[in-house]
Amino acid sequence: MEIFDSHTHLNDTPFDGRHAEEIEKAKSFGVTKMNIVGSNYQMNDAAIALADKFDSCYATVGWHPDDAAEFDAAAESYLLSAAKYPKVIAIGEIGLDYHWMVQPKEEQAAVFRKQIQISKQVNVPFQVHTRDALADTYEIIKDEGIGPAGAIMHSFSGTLADAERFIALGMLISFSGVVTFKNARNVQETAANLPLDKILVETDAPYLAPIPFRGKENTPGYTRYVVEKVAELRGLTVEEVAAATTENALKIFGLEK
Repeated sequence: MEIFDSHTHLNDTPFDGRHAEEIEKAKSFGVTKMNIVGSNYQMNDAAIALADKFDSCYATVGWHPDDAAEFDAAAESYLLSAAKYPKVIAIGEIGLDYHWMVQPKEEQAAVFRKQIQISKQVNVPFQVHTRDALADTYEIIKDEGIGPAGAIMHSFSGTLADAERFIALGMLISFSGVVTFKNARNVQETAANLPLDKILVETDAPYLAPIPFRGKENTPGYTRYVVEKVAELRGLTVEEVAAATTENALKIFGLEK
């Protein structure tokens, strides 16, 4: 069995000094590939370095909405250059975050739009972070449009109807450990009913650890628990969901099997 963690932060400081250990641990859970996601210069550089060092790792580079103030012409040039790296497979995580409101809405929106445009220019998918901003996120993506490479809603937390609207735009929906939470009924309904070829799985490690580890540090290997929950919700085997979501990830990231 092979599982692809489509969105993780092995480049974050909690994992310093134990990258190899975490990658081996992930393999013991069946997680054989992972996409390490950036959010600013430091995290982007670290994602690329890990992708270069480990065969099972790939990198996504971009500016998180909380880091929107840092995005300027130099950052744009950086993204255009970094996207040429063989193991950079997406632009992200980009989007809107109205929960913390670290940056003004207008600045977040402008940086989000620009990075969508860059993703289309370099022909790679983009990965979207949205928190307390689902309606505005939808409108911006609809307005800017999605290129042939597609796009991903990361750690989806909306309703089934919301997910279907994003899929209609040409996106995939990625589920994190949130799908295992007892009170996440909307997310569970969504995971149970979307077409299987439209979903991905992820950890967002070190955040959002699934049950039975909720509240503790998450790790890429725990993607296995997300796969198990999705399989349970859909009445499928773990192997079926692992195979389908891995195939979906390989396809949208432009990777060979």
